Amino acid sequence: MNSAVIVGRAGQDSDIKYFESGKIRTTFSLAVSRWDSKTKSEVTDWFNVDVWDKQAEFAGEYVKKGRLVAVDGRIAINKWNDASGEERQRYLIIANNVRLLGSKKDAE
Repeated sequence: MNSAVIVGRAGQDSDIKYFESGKIRTTFSLAVSRWDSKTKSEVTDWFNVDVWDKQAEFAGEYVKKGRLVAVDGRIAINKWNDASGEERQRYLIIANNVRLLGSKKDAE
């Protein structure tokens, strides 16, 4: 089963896009901290998040830089060839649900 739940702080304000087909997509990044036992320090992992349709409208309006956000969804991989022909890939979370955590003051 491909399932992911992450909690972190939004790296930037969400970016919402409306398509001619009527679909809506919102994108943002999440910074998730974890402890690295090798370096004995906190490390930040960054996740790109795509949100579609009704949840996209919500995320587009309320996900702002610094806001504590919980996302559950699935992991996806986008693959493409860059200008030099080299294959590139990007991992992202396709969100089913986006929840705001903490208070509004947390994002200020």
